[in-house]
Amino acid sequence: MLAGADDGLSLTIAQIVERLKGSGLHAQLERQARVRRLEPRFGFLLPAAAFFLFPLPCSPSVPPEHIKEPLVYMRKAQANWEKRILKSLNSMCIELGIPLSQKRPLGEQKELLNKWNEMGTEEPDLSLFRPVYAPKDFLEVLMNLRNPNYDTSEMPNIRNHLGLIQVPLNVKDIPDLVSIHFSFFKNRGQPFHLTVLFENEHIRLGQKVLAEQDSAAAQQYVRQGSPNSLRAELWALILNISTQPEDILYYEQLKSNVIQYNLLVDSLIYKDVKLTASNDDYYFVFEDYLYQVLLCFSRDTSVLEHFAYNSASPPRSFIRGKLGMEQYAVFYPPNGKDWCFFFLMFSVAPLCFLYNEPSKLYQIFREIYVRYFFRLHSISSHSSGIVSLCLLFENLLQSHLPQLFYHLREIGAQPLRISFKWMVRAFSGYLATDQLLFLWDRILGYNTLEILAVLAAAVFAFRAGNLMEVTSLAAAEAVLADLSTLKVMPLLQIFLFATGSS
Repeated sequence: MLAGADDGLSLTIAQIVERLKGSGLHAQLERQARVRRLEPRFGFLLPAAAFFLFPLPCSPSVPPEHIKEPLVYMRKAQANWEKRILKSLNSMCIELGIPLSQKRPLGEQKELLNKWNEMGTEEPDLSLFRPVYAPKDFLEVLMNLRNPNYDTSEMPNIRNHLGLIQVPLNVKDIPDLVSIHFSFFKNRGQPFHLTVLFENEHIRLGQKVLAEQDSAAAQQYVRQGSPNSLRAELWALILNISTQPEDILYYEQLKSNVIQYNLLVDSLIYKDVKLTASNDDYYFVFEDYLYQVLLCFSRDTSVLEHFAYNSASPPRSFIRGKLGMEQYAVFYPPNGKDWCFFFLMFSVAPLCFLYNEPSKLYQIFREIYVRYFFRLHSISSHSSGIVSLCLLFENLLQSHLPQLFYHLREIGAQPLRISFKWMVRAFSGYLATDQLLFLWDRILGYNTLEILAVLAAAVFAFRAGNLMEVTSLAAAEAVLADLSTLKVMPLLQIFLFATGSS
């Protein structure tokens, strides 16, 4: 009798959770589940929902840092990387004699407010500011990762010595990727290039999904790709973003904070955008939006919540004159992200094609970042983390294109040195915009970043003929310099179903 009652209760809870997935409440509950699953105490309904959304840890006594990242050597590597970044930031602060934060004079506040929508016209002297780090610096850190408990001397395996990533993580091969994530690709390659009839039917189906406001159905739908006319609404539905008056007010509060206070990282944001987006063929027109979103993002304390499931830790500073006194410690910058604005900019820019209302654009970017893209900028063993993606990429090439991989390695052109910048930017700035949005459809649809590594391997497979003839790293980079003409779905299909079956 009791067993039957328990089964009925479980079924009821499962049905409630399914219904919640289609409501605006789901995003709030999902975020709280991520954070509160680290705590031993729950109410009644929340833990049940949290269990279905995110499995609870085995023991409530497990330290939070172990849940964020279970491998000790990964946690140490991330901590050392953070110390290196902070040292660089602090040394620049001391050299330039600029405080980390200061209130803007009233005249400067008024000027910034008046030019809020024209910040791209400003030309401040940023020659003394230097980037905190470059992608190649991050790659070097990942290359030096080692598991101290893993000894290959007694069991030599040639594949352990070919790639740049030398950590034993469990990554998928093509059959696993297809069966778990991408079986849908086989028959659903390029929906918008088949027939007008199929396109019209696909749009009607998308309109029905939007009418029902079912986020789970929307996530399933975008696996086929989104029609351009529906993508903005579909992504907002998947991410459970519905702009309410309080959301607009919150954005205005962040804007007000930018107007009132000048942070050292503001200059880093200005410089990164000036050096990259303003010279980018795709994104230069959105320069003002990039400043607005990134400056507000740096002040957003709600971003701190994602550190509950991020292997990284937010950097801290102290109020002047109170060094070392914990009660005067503050997170700097307020959102806890002080070094990856170069990468963040490329996460914002593609969204500008979809959203022209600043507060909506900001909400979408923030949610995509705290769900997915933060994993590209921190060291962890997560399957969608940058370490696993690099290892997956190298394993795919070694397994399915061994001659190409060995040739490039022999001439000093390790494939990862070329593809790393693609993956760490989620291909933003490399693919044509329509193809990039098709790719990001799949990230949201399949809820994984592993597709980035698969696409990187597919690009090498597509250019394999030319790459087999190069004799230097520079020549290999030249062959792969322009990805703007590539079509995402044919590449993925060929690699997953032709290469994988050969």
